[in-house]
Amino acid sequence: MKPLLLSTSDIKGGAARASYRLHEGLRSIGVPSQMLVRAKMSTDPTVIAQKSPITKLGPTANTLPLQLYPHRDRTMFSSQWFPDAIAPAVAKLNPDVISPQWIGNGFVQIETLAKLNKPLVWTLHDLWAFTGGCHYPQECDRYTNSCGKCPRLQSQRQWDLSYWGWRRKAKAYQQLNLTIISPSYWLAELARSSSLLKDSRIEVIPHGLNTQIYQPIARHLARQILNLPQDKQLVLFGADSGTFFNSRKGWHLLRAALKKLSQSSWQGQIELAIFGTSQGDRETDLELKSHFLGRFHDEITLALVYSAADVMVVPSIQEAFGQTATESLACGTPVVAFNANGLKDIVRHQETGYLARPFETEDLAAGIAWVLADSDRLQKLRFNAREQTEKEFTLELQARRYLSLFEEILN
Repeated sequence: MKPLLLSTSDIKGGAARASYRLHEGLRSIGVPSQMLVRAKMSTDPTVIAQKSPITKLGPTANTLPLQLYPHRDRTMFSSQWFPDAIAPAVAKLNPDVISPQWIGNGFVQIETLAKLNKPLVWTLHDLWAFTGGCHYPQECDRYTNSCGKCPRLQSQRQWDLSYWGWRRKAKAYQQLNLTIISPSYWLAELARSSSLLKDSRIEVIPHGLNTQIYQPIARHLARQILNLPQDKQLVLFGADSGTFFNSRKGWHLLRAALKKLSQSSWQGQIELAIFGTSQGDRETDLELKSHFLGRFHDEITLALVYSAADVMVVPSIQEAFGQTATESLACGTPVVAFNANGLKDIVRHQETGYLARPFETEDLAAGIAWVLADSDRLQKLRFNAREQTEKEFTLELQARRYLSLFEEILN
């Protein structure tokens, strides 16, 4: 059994990290998995960088058609029109089965998938596989019929770039031996409702993580190392510089919830810790103290961050899965999120966290307060969080599910 994972990167970005974790999980159970990527950031010899000049031009070429839409929003849109050099590289490696992961931003041309001549087990990390080019359509559901008049492109034309991308996928998918893996039931249902994947086999396998790295660390020690206060209850939020302006990530909803708490009896008791960015902006101006922890490139330090917090909040409006939520649970820190998207597969309401009514900021604030209000209950939530992770989100469990599927397809 020789699987090959295709991914734009190995460890840069959430989807890449999820893909690399799957790769590590497969190898840990004796499967000689390999990864083919454009941007190799690790030193892992089983990750192979595609060094073709054509491949390097992919991201720049991907943006060229977008210049026709000057009023588009600035979220990712992958047209995948530019040629690549993937097929010869795959043929040289000669895998038994190929698992495309996140292959956007000009890495793999849509038409290339049919040239690989192997069974494809495609892991969804967003909605791109069944849209005309966007990765998260937000309020748009045109992918259930056909794309065109794309809100992300601010287009009023039916025959626009999104419709062209949809037609190319519809034609290419007819030639594929394709199985779809979704990390969440929410994303799987969206894929089943789509015009492009409604007839495909779709299975749900949650992303796994290394529970030997992500594990509880004594809270007082974690806070001492990170120079965080010992006498406050800490609310944790993960962000990068773009998160504060991306409505999909829900910062505006968390901000409103935290303002409610800071104006209540919780004033002076809670503080906010933000990891992923080292400086705020005017949108982060809150009536409670905020600690910007910066970016972390190693998972051991991330485990410290999660362990230091009393509660993690993931307020996303659309999220394929939510790895920060499973990472937090693995470190024994309960999670508050909305009862929507992939996060409702992760958080057990009032068992490992709180699922607020979508997308009510008052209930989000109530959920944070509920987690923090009772120390005995918080301790129980912490225990349940770790226990759930060990049962549902380990690398070995994910890898064995993939291996079983690979073997079934090949047999």
